[in-house]
Amino acid sequence: MGPGAWRRGLGYGLLGLPLAFVALPLYVILPNHYAREFGAPLAALGAVLLGARLIDAVLDPWIGRWCDRLFARSTRAVLSAAAVAAVVLALGLWGLLFPPPAVRSAGMAALLGWAGAVMAITYTAYSVVSVAHQAWGARLGGSEAQRSRVVAWREGLALVGVLLAAVLPGTLGLGATVSAFAVLLALGGWAWSRSLVPAASALAAAPLPGAAPALSPLRQPAFLRLLAVFVLNGTASAVPATLVLFFVQDRLQASPALEPAFLATYFLFAALSMPLWVKLVGRLGLARTWLTGMGLSVAVFIWAATLGAGDTTAFLIVCALSGIALGTDLALPGALLAGLIGRLGERGQREGAYFGWWSFAAKLNLALAAGLALPLLAWFGYTPGARTPEALQTLTIAYCLLPCALKLMAGAALYGLVIRPERRAAASRLVHTPVS
Repeated sequence: MGPGAWRRGLGYGLLGLPLAFVALPLYVILPNHYAREFGAPLAALGAVLLGARLIDAVLDPWIGRWCDRLFARSTRAVLSAAAVAAVVLALGLWGLLFPPPAVRSAGMAALLGWAGAVMAITYTAYSVVSVAHQAWGARLGGSEAQRSRVVAWREGLALVGVLLAAVLPGTLGLGATVSAFAVLLALGGWAWSRSLVPAASALAAAPLPGAAPALSPLRQPAFLRLLAVFVLNGTASAVPATLVLFFVQDRLQASPALEPAFLATYFLFAALSMPLWVKLVGRLGLARTWLTGMGLSVAVFIWAATLGAGDTTAFLIVCALSGIALGTDLALPGALLAGLIGRLGERGQREGAYFGWWSFAAKLNLALAAGLALPLLAWFGYTPGARTPEALQTLTIAYCLLPCALKLMAGAALYGLVIRPERRAAASRLVHTPVS
């Protein structure tokens, strides 16, 4: 806030762009690349990907605690570790997309072994940079509006990275994509190193009266309540992300040329909505603004359930409105977590531990979405390309109505587990405040 706020926001948030940029090749392009370019069997490739992602997810809590130890030493130690991890990340992405000739000529087992090992290293390097960057932002502290602005800068620029990653591979090729990523990563790291520095641990916020003592994040009831909302809501958002192309191709029967337009509209409106949601935080607060976004998402997907073949213009509007709702999912939960860390008296001390588990939960959302939606589709008789009324009804229920049910559960959990306890705590503080 104040003069120069945009420079401070850009300085911290710019690294979010290359981190989101690299996530798309790692999670979307890589499987297709190995299957088409190298003839990797899908079953074996899927097992390698699953193993690497499980290693990545399990390591996140430990990475978070390690980042806290680095912060305890100095911010320079954090930046140095992140710089090393960034170099490993760039080299790992190159090695994954362009395996050495000796590996390719050694047979499929060697190629998949190379892919699994390099993926595990690359994912770990990505997690080190990402968790350290998120913990840095949380340590900046501030009011609800200020915290939401910090996260909005990071996530808004991340959406720009997603859009770039969606365009560059098809237009400039994978080699240019990796080179562009390396340049953006270097720029993001440079900007981060010159951004606003968190207060030293010795100046961390003092615990509020009645705050819980330092415990593992998973032993903090308030964190578990917020994490439960985050997982429910994240799964609700990840289910349609997993199934969107099936819905577009079979339910809407849209031209493949329109698919990039749908995705670009979704992410573009999510980025454009960030300032609006951040402004609303000043009036409603973080939790109630997030609840508003959930309500918008439910309304939009109920409408999407009524669409059929040829309703591409209506679905473009659905993408825009659901993208606006996505803005709350990106900008507000992390800001809520940063505030919770402060209320627990652990600001400037243990952000890494909390964001390590937060990152683990975010990856769990993707796994839960695929593990929930895809088997349900198969169980009820849908297969890609099927356009019988029964199959399309199953697809519509999975794509539109299942996320609505999960969003409603997340909204109820947010109100019951976060908003009401905060209201009771505020009322209790008011009652016990002495009158001067």
